[in-house]
Amino acid sequence: MVSFTEILSSNALITTSTTPLRVAVFVGGTSGIGKLTIRALVATGTPIKIYLLGRKPSQSRTLPFIKELHTLNPKAEIIFIEAEVSLLADVKRVCSLISSLESKIGLLFLSAGFAPWGGQRKETAEGHEVAQALEYYSRMLFILRLLPFLDSGRVVSVLGGGMETTYFLDMEDWELKKEGNFTIWRARPQYIGMNTIMLDRLAKENPNVTFIHSLPGAVDTGNVRRGWDGKSILGWAFIRFIEGVNWLVAFSDEESGQRHLFQSTSAAFGGRGVPWSGEAGRATAGGLFLVSNKCDCTPNTKVVDQLRDKGQEKLWGHTMEILGPYL
Repeated sequence: MVSFTEILSSNALITTSTTPLRVAVFVGGTSGIGKLTIRALVATGTPIKIYLLGRKPSQSRTLPFIKELHTLNPKAEIIFIEAEVSLLADVKRVCSLISSLESKIGLLFLSAGFAPWGGQRKETAEGHEVAQALEYYSRMLFILRLLPFLDSGRVVSVLGGGMETTYFLDMEDWELKKEGNFTIWRARPQYIGMNTIMLDRLAKENPNVTFIHSLPGAVDTGNVRRGWDGKSILGWAFIRFIEGVNWLVAFSDEESGQRHLFQSTSAAFGGRGVPWSGEAGRATAGGLFLVSNKCDCTPNTKVVDQLRDKGQEKLWGHTMEILGPYL
């Protein structure tokens, strides 16, 4: 575990000379961990331009947050871009816009998503299950379209790094469309595994970019209720249980933001960043860092090696089939 004291000490060293971070893109930064990380980043006082992507309904509550950030750091430039990032066509539009404005991006932070506790499959207008669209397809499209601008930069995908399993992963039904396949107990491990398999490949192919798949741990963002449909008594009971656990063991908002800022800026995970004298993170064979909520790393070697060998080419083909029209 990297102690909170060590985290704060590292983050206090963030300057224009210790980190190449000048431009950051936050997908999911209007609430939850993304929002907490933005606040921590802006509070460093460095000149930073942040593209903050959010849905139209979130804009009214985000504008006061942006004003707060400008007060916190007048050198920060926060640009809100309205986007429905569950739709791949809109991801393509947004990426084209950012690409036309920037020549280099230092950080792509991906945290949009939720757990579909209700157990009922809900699809986007493009035919993808909503949580999977947010937590996998949309994230991979952002990465692939912005990769040319991420030289020496960093990608942080917040979902479940280190929690991969072969038991629940269905490599013959990536979208869990077969009868009875879609449940919360299968969807969550499926999306986590897909993230790791794809990020592992992208890390190997792009060694100049630092890739992190992060496990947030317990953080009381309120997002746990988003996927509940209000009908399932079992889902309601489980959500109340999770909220109770969060109340007991969750990181504070401050610590969660600081820990994810550390992941976004520290050389502990390779690449350019704030110098780190502690133990270096251990990556998968592909070069992907699986980072726990305590900022430890595990290559999860046995599982990840199996996922790579058995599913990486299959998943790449499936992903290119889905994302091809938007690349």
